[in-house]
Amino acid sequence: MERAANGRYQWQLKAPNGRVVAVSAPVFDTSQEAHRAFALLRVEVAGLTARITHVRDGIGWIWVVPGARGSAEARSSRAYERYATCQNAFRRFVALVERQPLDAPERERSPRSAGPAERVPGDDV
Repeated sequence: MERAANGRYQWQLKAPNGRVVAVSAPVFDTSQEAHRAFALLRVEVAGLTARITHVRDGIGWIWVVPGARGSAEARSSRAYERYATCQNAFRRFVALVERQPLDAPERERSPRSAGPAERVPGDDV
């Protein structure tokens, strides 16, 4: 869980190398709400689909997991230069979510403890 400067929460999914792969599209009032949203995503992972779109301002592609009412549930943490790379990033996201335990313990970070993501050579996620 990530706590924003405004006090609201957002979940982040990180790869084993520590790089943020995806974030919750909505923000939540409590860390428990964010945790429940991720837990629900984990349960429904087999049926997840992505909407891949070109970024509005700039170059690149992003993926978004649409929710039941059309609002986004999750999104890529960054834009990808190529459409195919974005597709592969979504597939890796699904595989990473599938490996998460259904009752994963909640971890929370404050904005002060958030450090920059480390770039690992050869890692496209």
